[in-house]
Amino acid sequence: MTEWVLRSPADDFWGIAALVVGLAIAGFLGSFYFFYRKRIMEDTPTSRVRSAAQGYVELHGIGDLMQGPPIIAPLTGTTCTWYGYQVEEHRSSGKSSKWVTIDSGDSSELFLLVDDTGKCIIDPDGAGVTTTSKDVWHGNSKRPVGRPARNRSLFTSLAGGKYRYTERRMHPGEPLYAIGLFKTIGGTGGDFNLEADVRDLIKEWKQDSEALLTKFDKNRDGQIDMEEWQAVRDGALREVMARQREHQTAAPANVMSKTLDRRRPYMLSAIPQELLIGRFYRYAIGLILLFFICGTLGTWMISVRMGGN
Repeated sequence: MTEWVLRSPADDFWGIAALVVGLAIAGFLGSFYFFYRKRIMEDTPTSRVRSAAQGYVELHGIGDLMQGPPIIAPLTGTTCTWYGYQVEEHRSSGKSSKWVTIDSGDSSELFLLVDDTGKCIIDPDGAGVTTTSKDVWHGNSKRPVGRPARNRSLFTSLAGGKYRYTERRMHPGEPLYAIGLFKTIGGTGGDFNLEADVRDLIKEWKQDSEALLTKFDKNRDGQIDMEEWQAVRDGALREVMARQREHQTAAPANVMSKTLDRRRPYMLSAIPQELLIGRFYRYAIGLILLFFICGTLGTWMISVRMGGN
């Protein structure tokens, strides 16, 4: 090893050294990522839907579908509460080959967390999702034909096909752990900011300039003058007030979504909290070992190389 470090071509040595140092950095950052999430989960008390405070909240319950069309996973056609999928193509170039992602996506449909006190609507956008169901199989078309075989042999998996399909899912009736921003929308307890809502609506209207001119450009000169801008603000105010009245008369709905604070991650899991904490702990320990091993090796390689020169 020492001889290789001293005598290997510069391009080969520094390429390997950069890889080792990169793994050390990735190990350090990854261990911090999982330790931090483990700590957040341990330090946030569990709430019930009915009595949960507004803000960053942890809930335990059962996943369920909302009324309306079911959520269907695109590769297997399975009814679920959430899915994530990936389609890869095996490509070869000379002696090298690799899997290249040609299609992927995550579910964005709303679903429910239900506990013994009530229901909370889950908006999965931006969440880190941990599932218990994962299917990986192969085929010869960009979209799979039929569902994956449940009793796949090792030979079948290795023989495979040109395309590899991966699908993760959470299902109705499964345990659901959620930690994120909890808020109650509608009802007499609704929280409204009139000025902010009017400002946001005007900003939305500005994105469609033709519709804005058609509605408010009374003198048809192709622009909104000061008097017409007052009409825009008055119209936005009337619409926002109407929306708020409608929300206040509607039954309140509990919603969980991502936070705007990066220090408070949004996580959904079909794995119970205590098992997820244990998994994150093992990941963190493994990554911190990777940091120490690769950091020590990289430091030794560079010191030997520089000292030998």
